[in-house]
Amino acid sequence: MHALKKNRPLRRMTLAAATTVTGVVLLLSLKPHTPPVPVRASSSASQPSSSPSPSAGSSGESSGSSGGTKTAGTRTVTGDTVQTRWGPVKVRITMRNGTITDVTAVTYPSDNPRDQEINSYALPQLRREALAAQNAQIDSVSGATYTSDGYKQSLQSALDSAGR
Repeated sequence: MHALKKNRPLRRMTLAAATTVTGVVLLLSLKPHTPPVPVRASSSASQPSSSPSPSAGSSGESSGSSGGTKTAGTRTVTGDTVQTRWGPVKVRITMRNGTITDVTAVTYPSDNPRDQEINSYALPQLRREALAAQNAQIDSVSGATYTSDGYKQSLQSALDSAGR
């Protein structure tokens, strides 16, 4: 007689329990995203880094210093490094006569292919939004929420440093 026949409910319950426990153990053994590593904030705003190492900060914390340069009506200001779940985000803005003329993501998560894929479409969208809005009140990019939040916070700190 087969082990799963209806006249043997205890065997079915035992098999179901064993299967459930095995499934839970397998799920718990999955490894999460690569753990972040602390990043050191550079003391000079003129040292861009397009491939940073992630940091261990929690979402929304910001650190680092704002820096800027000024040349004949054009001013470049770098925002604070904002630690996100997937790594640091830092934005640099260029302003001419009080108008944002360029926004560049200096530091952003790029340690794995998924980060690179997300940021390849998210950063250009965030840049366009910032240039159109001329402030940090921009929409987040779907699928890149943490990067979008860090981008907006760093952008706001750069604008604050520029006196806007």
